[in-house]
Formats: sequence, C-alpha cells, structure tokens
Amino acid sequence: MGTVRETLAESIEGTPQYGQERPRAYSDLTSDEKDRYNAYIRATNILLQRLPKDIYTLINHYTDAKDIWDNVKMLLEGSKLTKEDQESQLYDDFEHFQQHKGESIHDYYIRFAKLINDMRNINMKMSRLQLNSKFVNNMLPEWGRFVTAVKLNRGLRDSNYEQLYVYLKQHDTHAKENKMMLERFSQPIVDPLALLSNVSNPQHYSPSSSASSSTQVPQPRADSNSPIKDLIENLTNTLALLTQSYRTFLR
Repeated sequence: MGTVRETLAESIEGTPQYGQERPRAYSDLTSDEKDRYNAYIRATNILLQRLPKDIYTLINHYTDAKDIWDNVKMLLEGSKLTKEDQESQLYDDFEHFQQHKGESIHDYYIRFAKLINDMRNINMKMSRLQLNSKFVNNMLPEWGRFVTAVKLNRGLRDSNYEQLYVYLKQHDTHAKENKMMLERFSQPIVDPLALLSNVSNPQHYSPSSSASSSTQVPQPRADSNSPIKDLIENLTNTLALLTQSYRTFLR
C-alpha cells in the first residue's frame, strides 16, 4: 500500500510541514483503493485455499499476488512432471508384479490392492480383465490348479480381483499342502544303486560255487557312515527278497 507522511502544520510561508514517513494504513486509502485492495485480498485467499497442501506450505510466505502466482505455476508444472514419473514407475511395478516366495495370499492381495489404489489415485486406467489376469497369473506354483479352476468356473471378465481373492483364500490350506509336495519332489534324488556301487566293496565269486547258489551281495565297508550302512542293508535285504521271489516264480 506504500507509505505516507502526515501533514503536521503549515509554515508561515503557507507550505505544509510533514511528519516522518510511515506505512499507509487501510484508513489512508481512498474509496477506489479500498475496493482494489479488498478484491486483491479475496483473490489471494481464494488462490491459497484451492492449492494442494504440499504446494501451499511452499508459497504461503509470499505476500505479493504475482509472486504467489508465478511460484504456483512453477510448482504445478513440477507436479505434472512428478505425476508422469509416478505413472511410469507404477506401470513398471504392475508389469513386474508377482507373488514372492513364501508370501501368503493375504499379503499378496494387500500389495496388489495398494498398487491398484496408487494407480487409480493418478487416474491410470486398467481394464478388469487386465487386473484379474495379472492377479491370478503371477501366483506361486502351488496355486496353479486353483487358478485354473477360477478361470474355468468364474472367468476373468465378470469378476473383480477382490472376489477372486476371496475364492482363492478358501483353498489356502490345500495350497500349503501342494507347496510341501512340490518342495519334496524338487529335492535332489539320490540313485541308491549308484550310492551302493560307490560305497561297497567289489563282488567276489568263488570258482567252486554251484549254479544253484544264491547271488553274492556286496558287503558295505566297515567304516561307512550309519545312514549309508542302513541304506545298503535295506537294499541288500530287498534284493535278496526279490531274487528269492523270482526263483520261486520260475519253479
């Protein structure tokens, strides 16, 4: 509003004498100036009240309307760039989204729901089929047969991923059983005959043995570890029983 000097008195020559300069108060304004000032205040308040909170905190110390507007434009343009970066990041997160090893279906669903919510907050659009396909096709192998049942019985066009989660959650116990079976089958398989060959002594046959004598079975080393000894003994007994059964069958 500028400054003003009050008139203290007039000199003998008729010229006014002024006091010290001071800032102009509202009462010093003319009627037109008061109207302009009131409109300025209203415009500033409207502008500030409509700003996002994070932007308002950055410009609320400005008092000049032009400074406020210039900084708002700059910050909003920056927010637009940030939105593009967020959109790119969310697309990448959606593209690579999958259930982590050992992650429960509940935690998997919560992560997926949060991702979709973040996408919706910046108006990213995905079809229902895209969302449902991403949710069920990136689950761990133990959920495979239940996912197939979902696709056949419920379909991916008419349901939403929340409904698919509720359906799949009912089979959580069976999925855990499938997981244990898959882990058991994925363990390295040791060939017992190869192990027997590695740890046993060479076979020895007596030249004087008759044709009707039983086949000699190799004996384990005396210094073998206990599990290996047990395995060899079990294999030896099994082979002996099979041989005896085979000979009985031939008779």
